[in-house]
Amino acid sequence: MKLLTRGGRKFLFAGQGLSLQTGKYFGESVLVGMVTGIVVVAFRYGIDLVRHYVMEELGHHRFMSHLAEGRVFNIPALEHFADPHRWLLMVLPAIGAALGYLLIKVFTSVEHARGTGSAIWAYHNRNGYLPATVIPVKGVASLLTVGFGGSAGYEGPVTLIGSACGSTIGRLLNLTVRGRRIMMAAGLAAGIAALFQAPLAGAMFGFEVFYSSSDVEYETILPCFIASAVSYSIFGCFFGWSPLFEMPHFGYENGLWLFMYFILALVVTYGARFYISTYNSIEHRFKHMRIPGVAKVALGGLFTGVVGFFMPDILGSSYSMISASLQCGYGHVFEEYAPVAIAGFIGFFFVKTLTTAFTVGSGGSGGLFAPALVCGGALGASVGLFFDRILPESFGIHPAAFALVGMAGFLASTIRIPMTAILIVAEISGNHALLVPAMWVCGISFWLNNGWALYRTQPHNRESSPVHSGKST
Repeated sequence: MKLLTRGGRKFLFAGQGLSLQTGKYFGESVLVGMVTGIVVVAFRYGIDLVRHYVMEELGHHRFMSHLAEGRVFNIPALEHFADPHRWLLMVLPAIGAALGYLLIKVFTSVEHARGTGSAIWAYHNRNGYLPATVIPVKGVASLLTVGFGGSAGYEGPVTLIGSACGSTIGRLLNLTVRGRRIMMAAGLAAGIAALFQAPLAGAMFGFEVFYSSSDVEYETILPCFIASAVSYSIFGCFFGWSPLFEMPHFGYENGLWLFMYFILALVVTYGARFYISTYNSIEHRFKHMRIPGVAKVALGGLFTGVVGFFMPDILGSSYSMISASLQCGYGHVFEEYAPVAIAGFIGFFFVKTLTTAFTVGSGGSGGLFAPALVCGGALGASVGLFFDRILPESFGIHPAAFALVGMAGFLASTIRIPMTAILIVAEISGNHALLVPAMWVCGISFWLNNGWALYRTQPHNRESSPVHSGKST
């Protein structure tokens, strides 16, 4: 009976934690997480469907990396060139990119459907507005582009789709402009949390990605946590709870390793600059070509297809390369062929950077986040193999650990998300024992590349954002 007294009610319900003011977006965030999770599940089924009926049916699985032979990517045998299916790999990326471009052109605005950059732009300059048509159109266009072999990732489309889910729900619920922006950020976070099976990193991405400096959108933090938890749970019910990749468990056991990881940070920093400048340069050239947009994306896809004819592992998201880099040095993989493997990983970095720039920079529908993971892993693996080769065995260098930390540093440097980068590589690999070197490399590479950003729609800080300066429309 005491609970019915005024003191009892105060004990149960008093405090700002249960007030309408602080909890007003809880239900909306749950709804955004549910809708985004369901959409990402459907998108993932689409990925598996396209992968099976396009790449596997064409025999792409026969051209994957042969780790035991020390080859980072498989240079095909001569008899493979006689296979008529193989020649389709040359034109499929162009066909997929063109179909995806036409789909977006007909059903939605290209300005609204560029990927993560479009989501950031809409947050700062369009009052959090993204049309609902982006959800199915961007999803199918990306399946066509990446599923047919375009050198890009699925996370850019997923962040845009999640953002559009949040924006649409915000409008349906008649939320304020501020509320719509918050729901948009929550949807963006929920998309990453589900697709990468990384709920904490996805939540942090939702409030860290909006600026190229260390500023964050603090008012979106709690909604991002809620939406990410819900979307990840829905996705896990369909696809399980295991990490996205497997790797041996390597820890941080020697303080002297920081010197080697410092070298890795420098390599990652300048690799990121090459990645950013190459993409910007090729995008600029395509933008000023006086040919129809569909011809541009077909040309970019054709270049990717020609390269992929000889190096099939650069086609699509290239997750096979991440798996390869996370097995470096384990069970003596690459030990005998270390010089060739180092050259192969470095070569793959340059080729993947170039084909990604042609695929996405020409106007193709795909993301830059996953290729950045791949490129960071390739650079990290090459540095790890190099130190493993020249240093005494007593140092205990693990090349796979360098690959994982290289991914984190590359993301921190290019996407400007150091906290997200540290956590996402831990969650996608299931290895949380490398947080210290990841913090070290991400901090250095993020600091050294201040002024370099892959998404040019990112304002530098809150003061320069139209949202906080009152200039947004």
